[in-house]
Amino acid sequence: MIPQQWNSVVSGQSPRSPSSQPFISVSVTDPAKMGNGVQSYISYKVITKTNFSDYQGPEKIVIRRYNDFVWLRERLFDKYKGIFIPPLPEKSTVEKFRFSAEFIEMRRQALDTFVNRIASHHELQKSDDLRVFLQADELSMEMARSQEIGIFKKKPAELMQIFKDVQSKVTDVVLGKEKPVEESSPEYEKMKHYIFELEEHLAEAQKHAYRLVKRHKELGQSLSDFGKAVKLLGDCEDNALGKVFSELGAKSEMLSIKMQKEAHHLLMNFEEPLKDYVRAVQSIKATIAERGNAFKQQCELTETMKLKEIDLNKYRLIRSIKQAEAEHEYEMLQAESEEATRRFEMIVRIMNDEMVRFQEQKTLDMGLAIHEFAKGQARLANGIADAWRSLLPKLEACSSQTPNHQ
Repeated sequence: MIPQQWNSVVSGQSPRSPSSQPFISVSVTDPAKMGNGVQSYISYKVITKTNFSDYQGPEKIVIRRYNDFVWLRERLFDKYKGIFIPPLPEKSTVEKFRFSAEFIEMRRQALDTFVNRIASHHELQKSDDLRVFLQADELSMEMARSQEIGIFKKKPAELMQIFKDVQSKVTDVVLGKEKPVEESSPEYEKMKHYIFELEEHLAEAQKHAYRLVKRHKELGQSLSDFGKAVKLLGDCEDNALGKVFSELGAKSEMLSIKMQKEAHHLLMNFEEPLKDYVRAVQSIKATIAERGNAFKQQCELTETMKLKEIDLNKYRLIRSIKQAEAEHEYEMLQAESEEATRRFEMIVRIMNDEMVRFQEQKTLDMGLAIHEFAKGQARLANGIADAWRSLLPKLEACSSQTPNHQ
């Protein structure tokens, strides 16, 4: 389910607003299989409509693949410290699943949500990397990916593993398996506790949503099998009973279709949004880990300065020839320490704002998902009740008939 707020990604206005108001609207559409065998992949058409002055025009259509989305996310994660970078859907490595229609549609929907969350963010939407992603031709996009250094040279699967390692690392920190330098402010502890508890509850809810989807699919298949069997049973009878059996079979098959449609609706509009928020929380945990690294660096520089100050005072007392060099080193270290402190404080400030934004967005998205779930279940229940109710008079008429005895 693409949340309604992502359908028109704006900067205060909608795409239908006067051209003087800034807007950007993005859609990921038309997935298509490219190549053959192990080299095959899915490409997507990414359509951007905007009046941003640094974009090429009011509308641009480019072709992108999953690796391009990975590139965009990793670039943003590296540059925008403290901001909760939206998560990507997992990359399936199972051949029979990754090209199934259902998986491709789930992937397309998740990628659409991903890029629109970036485009709707007041800071991320200004990113040069987003502009390249939305505007560059395929060759330029490929060159941008290939020119990266360090972590960005790694394959998408390796990047996802690095991301998982970060999650494992921060989990170890929280569970006390490691004892690194870590801040202990009440605000930080409260946020950390909330995020880890939220992840646990979301994962549990998503697990049961998966079971609901599975149950709907299985019940739909059972109704289909039952319908076929009962229709064959009706073929054996040439009287009113045969007609009733045939109608019962037809109703069962009709309800089977309804059940399968509702299973798909439940998957896309309830289970997938829950899964998406599990990924979002994992992304926030990676940002928490980055905050932890910034705090650790700040503390280490502060401790190093204390040691350098001791050495400097010693050189001053003995009028050592090393005094001038030590003073220069201390000044350099002091500047570096002040920069580390500013960087950490900036991350804290940004994360506080991001947490407010995340909670507001979560309330909207989860409210929509629950509404879709309840609406779908009511629709299905009414459809089932109407189908069986329409059959009751014929069943009652058939059962009230008494056989003739000689």
